Amino acid sequence: MKRCPRWNSRCRVLVHKTLIVLLMACWQCASADCPAADAELSVPSADQILKTLRPARPRLLLGEQTLDQIRSRLERDPHAQRWYDAIRAEAVSLLRREPSRYEIPDGRRLLSVSRRVNSRAETLGLVFLLEGDRRFADRLWQELEAAAAFKDWNPSHFLDTAEMTYGLAIGYDWLYGHWTDAQRQTLREAIVQLGLQPGLQVYNRDRGWHTGHNNWNQVCNGGLVLGALAVAEDEPDLAGQIVYHAVKSVPLAMAEYRPDGAGTEGVTYWSYGSRYNVLMMEALETALGTDFGLADVDGFAQSGDYHLYLSGADRVSFNFADCGVSRMSTPQHTWMGRRYGIPRYSWFRTSELADAKRNGGVFDLLWYDDSGRTFDPATIPLDKHFRHAETASMRSSWADPRALVLAVQAGDTSNLGNHRHLDLGSFILEADGVRWAIDSGTERETYQSHRHHNPRWHYYRIRAEGHNTLMFNPGHGPDQDPKAVAKIVEFQSRPAEAKAVIDLTPAYAEHAQQVTRSFAMLDRKAVLITDQVAANRPNDLWWFMHTTAEVKTDGSKAVLTQDGKRLRAEILAPPDARFDVLPAAPFPTSPNPEKQASNADRRKLAIHLPDVANVRIEVRLTPEGSQ
Repeated sequence: MKRCPRWNSRCRVLVHKTLIVLLMACWQCASADCPAADAELSVPSADQILKTLRPARPRLLLGEQTLDQIRSRLERDPHAQRWYDAIRAEAVSLLRREPSRYEIPDGRRLLSVSRRVNSRAETLGLVFLLEGDRRFADRLWQELEAAAAFKDWNPSHFLDTAEMTYGLAIGYDWLYGHWTDAQRQTLREAIVQLGLQPGLQVYNRDRGWHTGHNNWNQVCNGGLVLGALAVAEDEPDLAGQIVYHAVKSVPLAMAEYRPDGAGTEGVTYWSYGSRYNVLMMEALETALGTDFGLADVDGFAQSGDYHLYLSGADRVSFNFADCGVSRMSTPQHTWMGRRYGIPRYSWFRTSELADAKRNGGVFDLLWYDDSGRTFDPATIPLDKHFRHAETASMRSSWADPRALVLAVQAGDTSNLGNHRHLDLGSFILEADGVRWAIDSGTERETYQSHRHHNPRWHYYRIRAEGHNTLMFNPGHGPDQDPKAVAKIVEFQSRPAEAKAVIDLTPAYAEHAQQVTRSFAMLDRKAVLITDQVAANRPNDLWWFMHTTAEVKTDGSKAVLTQDGKRLRAEILAPPDARFDVLPAAPFPTSPNPEKQASNADRRKLAIHLPDVANVRIEVRLTPEGSQ
């Protein structure tokens, strides 16, 4: 081989630098903060992966003893019996309802129909298996037959296809011995032609949800695996390819939970993604006797903590990003408690369902685990920093429904397309059973981009001005860098104090040389928020906290009142700063799409510091109990 005539010392230096950069990248991706692209799994080839298929039916999610165990549990556990009574009542009500129809109400998604079908399959299927009443099987057949006759399962939005495949697989497998040959053929052909074959087309591409790291990966792989396992005897080649590709693909999403278990899309999206992840792993176990090591992918076992810490004293979600406000805990928690031997996970679910007002569902019966009934929540550490996702929470107690609880959000806004907001540095605060600092919540119009084509950051609830953080120099563009990554650079948890420090400089690099925000929970009784800004030119700086409380201000002090409780806010620095109360609405210079969520039920406590370059802002928030 001849050396390039232009090869010289400069070339050697460039090659040397390039090698260093590549080696550094490899080292960083091997670190705990960078999820791996794949896990060390022992995965057989596609033509061998189904060799251990269990011939007995049902094989999906139900072991040979599962139904007998459920019947026994219903006899001795009044909570389980209450849950089943609610499930059965729903099954009875379904007898009077029409089967689902093909509907895409928003012009893009069949998803609501898919979810209705799979929920009905679970409910009617379980009640029939436990009681043998043909009415429930006949009604389930009407549902499945209708879905099997759909022109497609909307593969352009593949979540719809995956969830429908799951629903048909459950109905086909759980009642396999009840269906006629003709009925089985109808369901099997639908699963293959409308679910598995479109799925294989995606696997055969270089791009798609199978290469992604978010909930689409988990849901689509999970739904397809159950469909493949359901029809494996009759379609061994196709089913083998589906299972092989899915087992190789899903670790990409599971690895996002490393190193501490947090979901980068928020708590309700963790519920969605982990549900199908667990369904996939459990179905592999019940059908093949192995999940090929998926349950041991680092980060997944730890992820049961995410709901615990990212919810308030009353178990309501800390709804950062596109997450809804709902009560936390899922059936996955009892599955994980049993699978990993972590009783606090089972406690988190079973203690929630011990309330007579709250009923468990089908998978609470299937994945029942009572190891959490005697668990002492006082043994759980009060504070946690979830690295990689860069979120944290601190609290005064796990047992007190009036506890002081603070959650803070940092992380990666380049994930904006995957449900993140421009919310770096935002926080949510609870005390005395009141949520004082709220997140603005989901903007439903961001799910309609196929209609309006607006960037996500055009909407108030997505922007920094719609969150409890800082805003520099109001304008029409994004008010934080949409590609910024903000790290929690310091985290402390001590009996008397917890502290988290976020480096917000990447979010505001256009305006300042350094921006840091620290949160300190003082003596577990108050919260101190400190912002330090260093810039080489003056800025128009704003500080925001959104609330549904009534607010009265008096210069540097404010009193918030709600539900007969009070929270005192004080500006400790700078000395000339004062509070104002503003509507939760876009600034005149901000984008303001005509159609977006109303924020009329809330307002924001604000501090305005015009023409500042270097400044320190300190705000103390102290709950004062009942008036």
